[in-house]
Amino acid sequence: MRLSRARVQQYRSIRDTGWFEVEETKTILVGPNEAGKTVLLRALEQLSPSTGTPGFDSLRDYPRSELNDLDTGQVKAEDVTVPEGEFKLDDDDAAAVHAISPEFAQCTYVRWRSLNNKVYHRLQNCPEPPTYGTMKNDLIRLAAHADGRMPAVPEGAAAQPTPTQKLQAATSGWADSGRIDVPSGAALTQWLEATLPLVDEANDREIARYKELHYKAAVASLRQALLTLLDQRKPIFVYFSQYFRVRPRIHLERLAERSEQNLLDDAEYDFGNLSLLKLLGFTARELSDLGKAAEPSKGDAAAWQRYQDQLDRRSYKLNAASVRLTNEIKKVWQPEASTSGGNQDAFAIRIVADQQYLKVVVVDDLGVEIELDQRSEGFQWLVSFFTVFFAQTADKYRNAILLLDEPGLSLHGLKQRDFRTTISRLAEQNQILFTTHSPFMVGPDELDRVRVVEMIDRKVGTKVHTSVTAEDPASVLVLQEALGYDLAQSLFAQQRNLVMEGLTDYWYVEATASLLRESGDADLNEKIALVPAGDAGKVVYFATIFHAHNLKVAALLDSDAAGDQAANQDTLVHTLGNKRILRTKDSYKGPVGKPEIEDALRESLIAVGRDDLGWDVAAQAAQQSTRPIVDVFADKFGPGFSKYKLAKAYLRWTRNHTAGDLTADERSQWSKLIEQVNKALK
Repeated sequence: MRLSRARVQQYRSIRDTGWFEVEETKTILVGPNEAGKTVLLRALEQLSPSTGTPGFDSLRDYPRSELNDLDTGQVKAEDVTVPEGEFKLDDDDAAAVHAISPEFAQCTYVRWRSLNNKVYHRLQNCPEPPTYGTMKNDLIRLAAHADGRMPAVPEGAAAQPTPTQKLQAATSGWADSGRIDVPSGAALTQWLEATLPLVDEANDREIARYKELHYKAAVASLRQALLTLLDQRKPIFVYFSQYFRVRPRIHLERLAERSEQNLLDDAEYDFGNLSLLKLLGFTARELSDLGKAAEPSKGDAAAWQRYQDQLDRRSYKLNAASVRLTNEIKKVWQPEASTSGGNQDAFAIRIVADQQYLKVVVVDDLGVEIELDQRSEGFQWLVSFFTVFFAQTADKYRNAILLLDEPGLSLHGLKQRDFRTTISRLAEQNQILFTTHSPFMVGPDELDRVRVVEMIDRKVGTKVHTSVTAEDPASVLVLQEALGYDLAQSLFAQQRNLVMEGLTDYWYVEATASLLRESGDADLNEKIALVPAGDAGKVVYFATIFHAHNLKVAALLDSDAAGDQAANQDTLVHTLGNKRILRTKDSYKGPVGKPEIEDALRESLIAVGRDDLGWDVAAQAAQQSTRPIVDVFADKFGPGFSKYKLAKAYLRWTRNHTAGDLTADERSQWSKLIEQVNKALK
């Protein structure tokens, strides 16, 4: 299962983050120092911590300024919910739930932990236990039906209690408003099954009534069984703050002795080394004993074979781990050609055993072996990260949510950019939340995955914003730097450039063009760079800069007032000419007089807004078919509406849908728009 939403309350600098959405693969947390990013991860870890992780300590973890409330008893630790998470079932979870009860396959699993470290969970978006009052009349009718089918009592025999009398005894004292919990459900189930032989199997109405009552009586027990199942399938939260370093030289006998005597007091040092041994499939004692093994006598062929097999097993496992680490690190640490034509960053990792020492060395392009600690901090970090990650995900961390605090901090900016791809690859198997201050760790196509963490006022505490908004400019500095770097790199890299008004326009064009390319409806020239200007007024500046560098440029503008004003600027017309100033109305087929780019996706956005955001404007949109859809949303939801949230929801929608899920008019309009763009920049 995957975490879909989370909330943290009353933990250190946090009063209440509010609910924030978590992406299915990776979620990026940005914000200034002291905003509470690390605190947020540490709190989330407690939803399902790995073995050995300390729990909450009320003295140190409850907000210090309010600690007196705990001391005086005004607040009780058991009443303070700290982390709370909603989990979406994946296909395997849903199949396991379906096997127990199909009606619950679409449920959401909710888990939370109180300050006194007691864990709670519940199910939502699924059948709730009914009240006795909602079942009472059907129970009475079924009992009466069964009464009428009781066999005649033989003369002289004692009369048996009727089903009605048994029902009255079983439900004595039950309030109509009371929920049918597990004990009361079991009592009803017992009565129903005892009554079944008296139900006329030819009476479809009573058979249907029996089945419905039997199911309702079992809802509470079904929920309990499913909670037990999902608790067993819950993911483990693994927090990495300081990535444990693998040392270049490990004395196996000493490590084995400390491990056997439980003297591993230097957790950071030993954890990295033990992870390396775990990756190899040996304990420190096993490798140590192999290093001390004496050669057998010459005449004992069987002993010689066992001795050789042991050494070969060690050698092969060391080699396999060396190759795996080398291949993974090379995907990030890309070799760069030197000016002399050599490959100064070519390398291979070697893990070698030399009697009582296990060594990690790096072989350079000259064949020279040097210890790991003689390479750069960034390189050491990568080796250590992959060693720990591979070792831990091999067993209990396989079903894990990784909480990474400032990953890749020691890496050069360009290496961080490559490592960003590695995190995406890891996130296909393990959901990841990570914090960063680096613009290189945020891709230009990942802004919808960003959550801004900020703390403007300590009395209010840490807040998490799902949208890229913040009161403190420092909170979004990383995003500005990321966009600025990407823009600076891409501005003059492409011969063909399409300038659009804003970031949401860029998202709509990029995402929809990808859908149509996959379906074969239309193919936006991949050599065209999409450039968001920020607003319609800035389009002319971007167009002028591109034109001055002898690059082809076209502008895509909405057909609203701002777009009209920009399109009529003499400078823009002179720079581009009318053929390269594209307006949304040129490809739009609908009744909106001044369509914006969202109107070309009107029906799909109405569905996305309703299904993903709870913004239902279908009725208003039908009544106001000539108004831009953004205005319809804004009128109904006022300040609660955000063009950004709508565009981000559409981005998520396109990841799980195809062009066939767009309407015919939408596909036609966008195909025509893409054709116009290609023609303008051919």
